[in-house]
Amino acid sequence: MGRPSASERKPYNMDAIVDVAVQVFLRRGYDGASLDQVAEAAGITKASIYYHASGKEALLARGVGRALDALFAVLDEPAAQSGPAIDRLRHVMRRTVEITATRLPEVALLLRVRGNTPTERSLVARRREFDHLVATIVAQAQAAGEVRADLDAGLVTRLLFGMLNSITEWYRPGGGLSAKDIVAAATRIAFDGLK
Repeated sequence: MGRPSASERKPYNMDAIVDVAVQVFLRRGYDGASLDQVAEAAGITKASIYYHASGKEALLARGVGRALDALFAVLDEPAAQSGPAIDRLRHVMRRTVEITATRLPEVALLLRVRGNTPTERSLVARRREFDHLVATIVAQAQAAGEVRADLDAGLVTRLLFGMLNSITEWYRPGGGLSAKDIVAAATRIAFDGLK
């Protein structure tokens, strides 16, 4: 049996390969996954992957980068840039839930990155930078008397995002809850407890 003709092979591009890689990394764990497994899942050769990416770390960086880029973009939105700090924090929380719901695999993979390789360490550093920027908004809300000030802003940020990050474990698109439902519940829990 020979190689399939070009018309019989699956079409692919970098985004499609990254989509498959993210799923393989989630299923097998990043350390346990190989490019051979990504190629097999994509229905292409490993050489085809190398045509688009330098290797497994490049696929991880691209997949997790999607989530990080979306999260950092939230901080540049007008509602995150101006107005009372409490409103900016609510906006960041709402948009984080929306991003998690729409980029569930990428966010789940982001949360599993441990920092074992240079690429992973870079991704972890970006995630910590995002957390730091949100903690700054929390501190501003505390200074304005909009949320309780007797808790460390970094701890508040970690606890808020711990709650939001858990969405990756149980949320299923098309299920009984929408992202809007989750935002409403998370906001009530977070801010009624912080006031």
